[in-house]
Amino acid sequence: MKKNLIFILSLVVLAFSACNSDDDNGGSSSTSVAFGVPSLNLTEATTPVQIVFSAPTTAAGSLNISFATTAVTYGTDFTTAPAATGTTLTIPYAANVSSVSFNFNKLTNAAPTDVKNVKFTITDATNASVSSNNKIQVNFNEAASLGQALAAQVGGPNQPNQVYIDLSSGGNATALRTSWDLGFYGGSDFRVVINGSLKMAAKQLETTNIDEVQVADESMIISQGQGVASQIDHPAGLITQTAIAAISANDADNKVYLINMGSNPSETAPSTGSEGSASGSSRGWKKVRILKSGNDYKIQYADIDATTHEEKIISKNSAFNFTFFSLTSKNVVNVEPQKNQWDLNFTTFTNLVGPTTPYYYPDFVVTNLKGGARSYQVLNTETLNYDTFTLANVVNASFTEDQRNIGSNWRSTSTTGPGGLPVSAFVLKTDRFFVIKDPAGNIYKLKFTGGANAGGERGYPTFQYALLQ
Repeated sequence: MKKNLIFILSLVVLAFSACNSDDDNGGSSSTSVAFGVPSLNLTEATTPVQIVFSAPTTAAGSLNISFATTAVTYGTDFTTAPAATGTTLTIPYAANVSSVSFNFNKLTNAAPTDVKNVKFTITDATNASVSSNNKIQVNFNEAASLGQALAAQVGGPNQPNQVYIDLSSGGNATALRTSWDLGFYGGSDFRVVINGSLKMAAKQLETTNIDEVQVADESMIISQGQGVASQIDHPAGLITQTAIAAISANDADNKVYLINMGSNPSETAPSTGSEGSASGSSRGWKKVRILKSGNDYKIQYADIDATTHEEKIISKNSAFNFTFFSLTSKNVVNVEPQKNQWDLNFTTFTNLVGPTTPYYYPDFVVTNLKGGARSYQVLNTETLNYDTFTLANVVNASFTEDQRNIGSNWRSTSTTGPGGLPVSAFVLKTDRFFVIKDPAGNIYKLKFTGGANAGGERGYPTFQYALLQ
């Protein structure tokens, strides 16, 4: 089994705050720089290596990165873009960016028993200080995890966190659900998603003038069985079915959207067995208009009663499914790991019941459809269950393009109480398990082992999984 890698983005923030003055080589004390994750497995011939800033850069500059190798040689086994000089890379960056990257090109492979890697270290930066989280190890040959038992730290019954699980490493990344509002697609299409974990909705207006005053539209509020299907991203997860239309190269085609920002998690604990993930305060309203800017995006945004607006360029980043933006903090924020570095997202979710009825779900599990992961459900039979299921039992045709194939299918939320009446309670469905294919082609079986703590509080999902080989 390979060593577990913990991709917790909050650690980057902690590393920024702990930046040592010995690492400040003449850079700004207000912006620091770090690698986004401590380790990467190479599943592609070319892998972008992401470097993040604690705040948007105030001026253009560059980073110097040194590297040390184990059983590999630059130019024979790997190269980088930009190219190295000796054992050093210089990475330029522009003003007002939140991240920068370089490409690692793997020229040779490694046998499973080999140990081949490259360790990179950020040594200095102009106009920024170097965080203590300044190292990353890029692995040629670590095999996928054989499986283990894990818990997703969604944060209890109010479920304030989204948790991204990478089965091949056993790693996870967490992000506050309220940390982002819009996701700008990194693929070839120009598409923007809204944060369905907060019950957000987007309604296209007739105007292209972002400075026109707008008013709230209460019909956009998502509740259980309330809302408009066309105003949410289609929950199956296809990028062509977003509430915001594809961004056109013709500015006149890009309308203003009224945005219902949804609801915060509750600030108080719900009764035992219930959840408080969407019963908090309203997050209000915004208006946005999104344009193309070369191969990037331009967002114009404002409060709905404003007669002026702000705007920002959002760079496409093909290493990630999305670049995320917060309309409240007005910054690009780190949320998901790189698109081939996670498989499952534990989250809350705006789904559809039937073709037209929005319905909100806590305790939801999304498969990384856009990054290349797939999943399907298997019901136990007399002869086939989680323990007896093998690679030979996998039905490839069952891996469909729907990110909800796990969804809420692993649990129910009520049981029979006194007098035969239903009462809120977490109920684990033990008659089923799931099959997941990750972006690298590894296939796992996975079963859930719990979703509540010993006191019956929801928001404590646990599961185990095993590699099929």
